[in-house]
Amino acid sequence: MNAELVSELEVPVQRTGRARFVAALGPLTALAGVVWAILQPYRVTLLHPRGQGFWWLFVEPPLLVIAVGLLFYFVVLPGLLEDLEGHRAAAR
Repeated sequence: MNAELVSELEVPVQRTGRARFVAALGPLTALAGVVWAILQPYRVTLLHPRGQGFWWLFVEPPLLVIAVGLLFYFVVLPGLLEDLEGHRAAAR
């Protein structure tokens, strides 16, 4: 095996329990939105859009919960984990 390749590999980061909890918030929130949409399908008027305007169809509570979970996971979480790792390194 080439030593250059081995040195370029990143070592997996050992996350603390706090970081794991924070990382799980986004997917759990999105999952809660999916479960909510399955348990109460009448709240998702995309399934029966007769007579509904655009905003009534666009602003659906379960869909908003899913969107917020995904937004947190892909936009907020990377910076937050970086800050948590920086705080952990500074505490050592």
